[in-house]
Order: sequence, then C-alpha cells, then structure tokens
Amino acid sequence: MIPRIHQQGSNTLGLLHYLYGKGTHEEHIDPHLVASFDNMAPDPGRDPSATKKDLQHLLDQPLSLLDADRRPDKHVWHCSVRAAPDDPILSDEQWGDIARRMVAATGIDPGDGAGCRWAAVRHADDHIHIIATLVREDGRRPDHHRSGKRAQAECRLIEKELGLHQVAPGDGTAAKRTTSAERHKAERTGRQRPAREELRETVRRAIAGAGSEEEFFDQLAAAGLLIRKRVAPSGDLLGYKVALPDDRNGEKEPVFYAGSTLAPDLSLPRIRERWALPVEAVASADGSEREQPVLPDVTGPAFARRRATAATWQALLIIDHGDDGAAAAQIAAAGEVLDALAKTSAAHTRKELREAAFVFERASRSHVRAVRGHDRALRQAARDLVHSGPALGRGEDGATTAMLIDMAFFLAIAAANWHARKEHAQQAAAAQQAAEHLRAAYESAAAQPMAVLRQRGQRLAPRVRQRHAALLQQVLPELAEQIRAEAGWAALAATLDDVRKAGHDPAVLLADAARRRELDTADSISDVLVWRLRRSAHLLALPASPDGTATMGTRRSAPLAPVTQPATSAVNDPSRRR
Repeated sequence: MIPRIHQQGSNTLGLLHYLYGKGTHEEHIDPHLVASFDNMAPDPGRDPSATKKDLQHLLDQPLSLLDADRRPDKHVWHCSVRAAPDDPILSDEQWGDIARRMVAATGIDPGDGAGCRWAAVRHADDHIHIIATLVREDGRRPDHHRSGKRAQAECRLIEKELGLHQVAPGDGTAAKRTTSAERHKAERTGRQRPAREELRETVRRAIAGAGSEEEFFDQLAAAGLLIRKRVAPSGDLLGYKVALPDDRNGEKEPVFYAGSTLAPDLSLPRIRERWALPVEAVASADGSEREQPVLPDVTGPAFARRRATAATWQALLIIDHGDDGAAAAQIAAAGEVLDALAKTSAAHTRKELREAAFVFERASRSHVRAVRGHDRALRQAARDLVHSGPALGRGEDGATTAMLIDMAFFLAIAAANWHARKEHAQQAAAAQQAAEHLRAAYESAAAQPMAVLRQRGQRLAPRVRQRHAALLQQVLPELAEQIRAEAGWAALAATLDDVRKAGHDPAVLLADAARRRELDTADSISDVLVWRLRRSAHLLALPASPDGTATMGTRRSAPLAPVTQPATSAVNDPSRRR
C-alpha cells in the first residue's frame, strides 16, 4: 500500500472537480465519499442534491473564519493511498477506516476533537484520495511535519493487519517515482515507459561506457538526448539536464530533467566520483593495496565478457569479505555491468537483461557510501563491454554471454544477501528481482551453447564417458548420481574431456570448481560446473561443433590470467540458486 502526499495547493474546489470528474482518460468510475471528518459531509457523487461547492464550503469553513492575514497561502492538503495490484479489492468501509487512520497518523486529524476538516473520495477499486483544509477547528495550523514518513509507517501496519502485500520500507535513497501525469502522458504518446524512466536508463548506460566527462556527454549525444549544461561564470561545469527530443510540454518545448532529479547518484558531482580513481593501485579483496596490472586490449565482445566474468568473481570476494564501503562500491559498479550487458547483447536476451538492469538500479544505492577505487575492475569491465560492440547471439559471443550472465546472477544474489544483512529491504528485494530476470536471460543465452556441448558429450566414446563418470564419482561422490541424471551431464563430460586435452588435471579443476560454491541446492549443477571449468582452464566457451568444423560466430579469445575464486559460496539463499 503506497501513500503519497501531494504538493500543497490553494484551490479546494479545483481539486474536488478533479476527484469527482471523469479523469484524464475516463478512468474515474463512480466517484463517491467513503469517509469524512464528521461522517456527515455532502457527497456530490451519490447525492443529487449535493454539489462540489457545498463540500468545498464545508471543508474551508475554518479557513474563512480567519482574518485575511492569518490565512495560509497553500491550505489544501492532498494524500492518495493506493493498494498493490495483487491486493484484494477493499470495501468502502475498509477504505474509510484507512482514511481515518491516515489523517490521524499524519496529524491532520489526530482525534483531539479540533482537527482539520477532511474528506476521502474513492473513484477506483485500488485507491482513495484524501483532501483536507490545513486549518484546525481551533484556528491553529496542524502538526503534519514529516507526514509522508508517518503515512508510510501507518501503511506498513495496515498491510499486516489486513493481510495485504507488504511493501519494503524505504530509506530515502530511491529515485523519485514517476508522477501519475508522467505515466498518463506516456500512455497517451505510446511510450513503453515514462520519459523520466527512459532518461534514467539512458544516462546510466552512458555512464557505463564512459571513462571521462567528455565521453559521458558524447555517449548522451550519441543516444539522441538533448543536453543542457549549467556553467558557472568561471566556465566550470556545474551540472546538466537531459530531455527526449519528442517529449514536449504544452508550449511544444522539450521537457528537461536534471541528473539529480533522475536519481541521487546521477548528479554530475556523484558521477565524477566514479572517475576519480587512483591510477597506481587498486584495493584487493582483503582491503590491501596492490599494483594495477596492465591488461591486454579487448579484442572483441567474447573477450570482454570473459574479462567481465573474472571481474565479477573478484566483486563477489569483496562483497563477502571486504568492508562495507568496498562492498557498496562493487554493488554500484555491478549496475554498470548490467547496463552495459543489456546494451550490447543479442535480441533474444536483451529484454530480460534490460529489465534486470532496470530493477537492479534500486539495489545500487544505500546509505552505505561506496568507496570508489575498489570497483575499478568491474567498472572497466562495463566499459570494455560497451566499447567492444554488440555481441552475436551465437558462437563464442553467445556462449561467453551465458557465462557472464551466470556469474551476474550470483552477484545479484550476493548483493541481495548483503543488503538483507544490512536491513536494506527495498534494495534486497530489487536485487532478488534482478536475479530472476537474469535467470530467465541465462536460459535464453545458454540454450544454444549448452546444446552444442551436450551433442559433443553424447558423441564421446563409451570408454571416455565411463572414465569421466568415474572421475565425477571420485571427486564428488555425494553429488555424482544427481549430476549424471541431469540433462547437462553430457555437456559436463565434454568439458572434462576438453580440460584433459588442454593439458590440465580434470580432477584438480573439478574439485576447485566444486569448492567455489555449494552445489547440492543448484537447479543445474552441471551447468554451473561447465562454465567454471571452461573459464578456469581458458577454454573456448563454445568449441568446434560435433562434425569438427568451427562453430559459426566463434572467435578465439586471448587467455586471461587466473582469477582467485572464493573458497565458499557467495550465495547464501538456497531457494534462489541455479
């Protein structure tokens, strides 16, 4: 249940005309009162003899009794309360009780017999509007300081008592919600999302591909946004605003949004913090400083995805074992990786990846301040993804995409667990939701490469398959039977064979892959092991096809330096593992 305190106004009758009107899209059905300050207010919706002016006069009577110099300029208080889409339809009596609780909790009518006059109007199944005059019966102003937070707290109690969907409590770090006017405008103009949300997503993607202020604005321009910069008399850049070219107001002018109004971390000073990183050294997982290695140039989308996968493992280490500031930085940078992945991946995974990045945005901010520098590898990985260009949906590009999504899933769950430990309810819920979108994206991305690997495994000679089955029994005796029953066992057998042919000891790498996280609760243990083995042995994610020819779209990537893996799982929620 979401309460919203609207901006105070000065026109009681004007708001009543809206509440009792048809709405901007004929969405107001049967407007009527469900409660009022004295339970006797005239109802213009169902009483033919009552008018909206009658109700306005009643509500504003305490205001008219004041001397002109004591009347507040903004005397109209307006609060809407909306149920969740999956909540049952509440009765008028229930909504009336909710209205009385809201005005009491917010200080509008605290129950002392001299509160403000108010009325609650219902014109839809899922919400009510409460209108009040901000003058008490005794002529004083009400104590409605922090009425928004007080309304939120009361709604949390109502949800529990009525068995409604329980909204996670906020902490003030969320991006500003779109207004109903912005949502209606999007519907009217045929947009999938309101302009504010489109701009927030586009700006975040621009950050993911930028390493400097100049690159950031170049990315915004390349995305087709209109840009307005705020420059000080000294010539220093102070801020920026962006607009969609076709989003216009009534005067046909572009509607600009400042970065800080899109999200708290999209102001120019906060964006600059991401680029103010130490060059000589970066923080390792244990918090110590080490020299920044010189990395080879990214040779294509597949190599960028391999490097991003390695950086994601390092991020998991820091979230699990680093301090809070370092962990917060990794989670914030993870949002950039998801933005970059959504921007550059093939069409069949793009929708779910875009949704994952969109919802994870809420998980990327909390009151724990991110200590920049710790996130250098992950931010560089995001930039590599963008600058390596779009990936093919097949071959090595497609397989390494599946590999990275697999790891991003674990990172989202690790972020959810970290936020849950800190009691960041909204952020934890957002990270869990992102993980579900990543799960769906993985299924799409992995279908083709896993099918190729299964085919190769099925063509292995019986004695070779038997040797790998014996190896599996030796290394993972408690899980061997379950793994052999999975559809992915053939792909794992093919991978073990590739590991052996590459000159590695399959038993050593398999034992190491199994230690990286617990496996007994995974949906597909074989899938997990396939990607861990192929990455740690520096194998192509998708090797030659069964007939011996190169798989279409496969490109060989330069080998990566080994990446230290966590000895235990970064995922502590068994219900969310693959």
